[in-house]
Amino acid sequence: MARYRIRVGRRIGSAALVADGLHAHADGFTSLAVLLSAGGAALGFPSADPIVGLVITGAICVVLRDAARQIYYRLMDTVDPALVARAEHVLTGVPGVQRVGAVRLRWVGHTLRAEVEIAVRHDALPAEAHAMAVQAEHALMHELPRLRAATVHADPDGPAGTDHHAPLLAHR
Repeated sequence: MARYRIRVGRRIGSAALVADGLHAHADGFTSLAVLLSAGGAALGFPSADPIVGLVITGAICVVLRDAARQIYYRLMDTVDPALVARAEHVLTGVPGVQRVGAVRLRWVGHTLRAEVEIAVRHDALPAEAHAMAVQAEHALMHELPRLRAATVHADPDGPAGTDHHAPLLAHR
């Protein structure tokens, strides 16, 4: 049952279900260790109980550390950097995308949301730029697991050094 919880938790992106599965896994091993301790004591090895107690304590600390780390990362909206790199790679393959700017991914419950910036031809019509943004969102949704929505901002790709957002710099 513990393995099932962990597997399903990872599949649906539930850090809490994964932590619960790890907890159940630790409980199973703890029960087995208690039986070994009782058996060792019954066979005349009185040190079995404290030794098993220390092993159980160590196992609980390892499981606690791993579960706490996963929950903390989720609370801090941490996304695997490989997933961000994958999103950037997907965007570079979208027809009409000249270059990729900022890519931000964050967890919202069990799903991911993305905010990305792409540069399109400077002479693209607004409808063309919008179509490229929609294609970029569509590509991301097919390639990134658990991505449910993406906001794609399309900028005209001007000459080097052109910053179309310069008026906003004072507000950042």
